[in-house]
Amino acid sequence: MADSNFIDYVKILCRSGKGGAGSRHYHRAKYVPKGGPDGGDGGRGGHIILRGNSHMWTLLPLKYRRHIFAGNGQSGSENRSSGKDGEDVIVDVPCGTVVYDAESGDYLCEVTDDGEEVKLLRGGRGGLRNWHFKSATNRTPRYAQPGEPAIEKAVVLELKLLADVGLVGFPNAGKSTLLSSLSAARPKIADYPFTTMEPQLGIVAYRDNRSFVMADIPGIIEGASEGKGLGLRFLRHIERNAVLLFLVPADAEDIAAQYNILLEELRRFNPQLEDKHRILAVSKSDMLDEELKEAIEPTLPADVPHVFISAVTGDGLTELKDMLWGAITDESNRIATPSITHRALDKRHRVLEEDEFVFENEQIPEDEEPEFIDEDWDEDWEYGVDTLDDEGDRTD
Repeated sequence: MADSNFIDYVKILCRSGKGGAGSRHYHRAKYVPKGGPDGGDGGRGGHIILRGNSHMWTLLPLKYRRHIFAGNGQSGSENRSSGKDGEDVIVDVPCGTVVYDAESGDYLCEVTDDGEEVKLLRGGRGGLRNWHFKSATNRTPRYAQPGEPAIEKAVVLELKLLADVGLVGFPNAGKSTLLSSLSAARPKIADYPFTTMEPQLGIVAYRDNRSFVMADIPGIIEGASEGKGLGLRFLRHIERNAVLLFLVPADAEDIAAQYNILLEELRRFNPQLEDKHRILAVSKSDMLDEELKEAIEPTLPADVPHVFISAVTGDGLTELKDMLWGAITDESNRIATPSITHRALDKRHRVLEEDEFVFENEQIPEDEEPEFIDEDWDEDWEYGVDTLDDEGDRTD
């Protein structure tokens, strides 16, 4: 996997910009002995914004861009001149990217549509100038607000392929062969286990110029939830699929038992996967005659529709596409977006080499070193003011 360009999990460090300080300047002119306050507001800090890009299919660019820092807001100046806002940083990510807190594993946000923008970290607000604090009883306020501090957070970006149908099966069950038969995708096909090392997408043509997207993921085995084989790392790519297509080869000793093993591994990864529409396809059925099919059919699970297919001869593929299209367009299979919940990251879902990545310390000049606050800031927080005494010196 180290040589692959398909990166679906990356850990980065983000920091928004701090707000600029408000100005405590007073108007000074030769013939204006008491000009009064005329300071400017501080500029806000830059935001960190994620933007969906349908032309991207991997998180590879962020693999080599571990630090993402927004610009700081400038301080206000005389003549009520506000400081310049910090520069926002827009990060393009593939559609289907989900963001988690790297420390706690909590879900933060997701980007699913092309052009959709999500504000990941908010820039600090600029401080108010002294002109805002003048009143009839306080005509020369000698204080102004400092800028709000920046927010720094390490986040994990996880890519989940957006497809209509997800293929689930043991290694060498015929998933890649089926995908190549139904679509123009050309995944690697060989007669040894774990030929597929990264997810593959294919567009399946249907009647009346309609189509749907099918996703092939690496095979899983019994005990994958404990780290056996390739583990459950790639199951994230079928969490957003509308239909799950289970493939079990016809030469399996017990088709129903293999189906139940696959279903149990999915349940251990995310219990919500059990609620998705499921279809069982018995692959490599060209090895069976009608008598054997009739003998096997009563042993198949009764709670899931099934079909006998052969990707080599094409038998049953038309019936399979009809079943898949019917499940995709079924009204009961439509889930409202607000009801979708994301499981938090835990040790089974993390990628070890990314989770243990240590960010290098960036050298920041002492006079520019920002303060950091937690992201859970209070909207009604009134931050303090810097005050001056009558002689213009700063007080505690």
